[in-house]
Amino acid sequence: MNEILEILSENAKATPSEIAALLGRPEADVAREIRELEDAGVIRKYVTLINWEKLDQSFVFAVLELKVALQRKTGYDAVAERIARFSEVESVRLISGDHDLSITVKGKSMKDIAYFVAERIAPLEGVQSTCTHFILKSYKEHGVILIDKPKPTRLVVTP
Repeated sequence: MNEILEILSENAKATPSEIAALLGRPEADVAREIRELEDAGVIRKYVTLINWEKLDQSFVFAVLELKVALQRKTGYDAVAERIARFSEVESVRLISGDHDLSITVKGKSMKDIAYFVAERIAPLEGVQSTCTHFILKSYKEHGVILIDKPKPTRLVVTP
């Protein structure tokens, strides 16, 4: 994988000058390569990972598994692209196994997500069945552990 992409995937806030220093390359070359990666659609977005559980106003997340009728000529793409356009949808993935699509959804409450599934997803043409799994707690997201270890309460012993 491209060294610049590796650095940006670990730290989206890394500047071209910081990346250039790490790689021993000219800053202008690094900035140009980043711009080319953005223009080519390789870099799609810079993301901030938020631990919503630490805030008073948190969100509810759910993973939906869908069985989808295979569409002639487009496969699963037509249904997946339509679902991806909903603002509540965080991700859409084609998966193997008993279901065809896995969708991650964000809402203000379990009721909001249930309504979204019943009123917006289930009635879509091609959707044969849905299975909703509410996320109760996240331990790791995008490679980042979200659990804070408790600080030691034992006093330091000095001679």
